[in-house]
Amino acid sequence: MRKIVLMMSVSLDGYIEGPDRDISWHRVDDELHAHMNATVGSMGGLLHGRVVYELMADYWPTADADPDAPASVREFAPIWRDLPKVVYSRTLTKVDWNSTLVREVVPEEVRALKEQPGGDLALGGADVGETFLRYGLVDELRIYVHPVLVGRGKPLFPHTDTLTSLRLVESHTFGNGVVLLRYEPTP
Repeated sequence: MRKIVLMMSVSLDGYIEGPDRDISWHRVDDELHAHMNATVGSMGGLLHGRVVYELMADYWPTADADPDAPASVREFAPIWRDLPKVVYSRTLTKVDWNSTLVREVVPEEVRALKEQPGGDLALGGADVGETFLRYGLVDELRIYVHPVLVGRGKPLFPHTDTLTSLRLVESHTFGNGVVLLRYEPTP
């Protein structure tokens, strides 16, 4: 059965974006981009929230057309375009680039998606990630901790009274100081 893998970048102080949706502090260099290309390229599909989809759709469909773009960027553009995507949004009216629009996270539908053949499914977006976590649909978390303190913005995880225990299955430090932490929920 396919796994749902929540993949998010976060500042050391826990934010996925700073004020005004600022993500300029992300430390993505060639090594990290190559890792992302290989990781996302091995996935069977992408599950995006609206904000992540809009961010990705604003850049990646034509990123490889820029002859000055780094090789890692030119490599990722067709990966993103070609992967099937499910976009969870109550407000979007249309999605492109091999995407399907879904209005609500329905656990039974997600479980049926996991049972389909193919690679694991990468989940991106704090709000949709929180919903998947609440329903117990996340099989793995891959958190990329960037060596910056943002101070304020949108936190990766909302405040909750629910304890979620996790087991560390891997950690990796990239040359630019970003640390990958892979966790699996424990019963």
